[in-house]
Amino acid sequence: QVQLVESGGGLVQAGGSLRLSCEASGILSGTFTMYTMGWFRQAPGKDREFVSGLNLYKSSTAYADFVKGRFTISKGDARHTVYLEMNNLKPEDTAVYYCAADRTYYTSTISQIESSYDYWGQGTQVTVSS
Repeated sequence: QVQLVESGGGLVQAGGSLRLSCEASGILSGTFTMYTMGWFRQAPGKDREFVSGLNLYKSSTAYADFVKGRFTISKGDARHTVYLEMNNLKPEDTAVYYCAADRTYYTSTISQIESSYDYWGQGTQVTVSS
């Protein structure tokens, strides 16, 4: 069973930076590239929304418009790890951030739809103060 664990959240002032990590376990050796890894977020009282995705097979990325130019998703050097580097954070970025994995089976897909993802982490809180 694939498990995802996020870390790196915290409290930061507006304009600051954080790097979120997502470590995946339970993935068979050599099959990590079968997945697309996504980051979603959910602010209080709002629906969960797509933030960014990384297709590990094609090494392609996708971003929501509201984070383009500020956030960067990347694969870590550590085994089965994905990062979300967040710069120039704004109070409206305050949310619980979730890592998710989509079994895209060596296609180029990066879905922005929550239901496409098969596995989810528990989330990490990011709070940006003004």
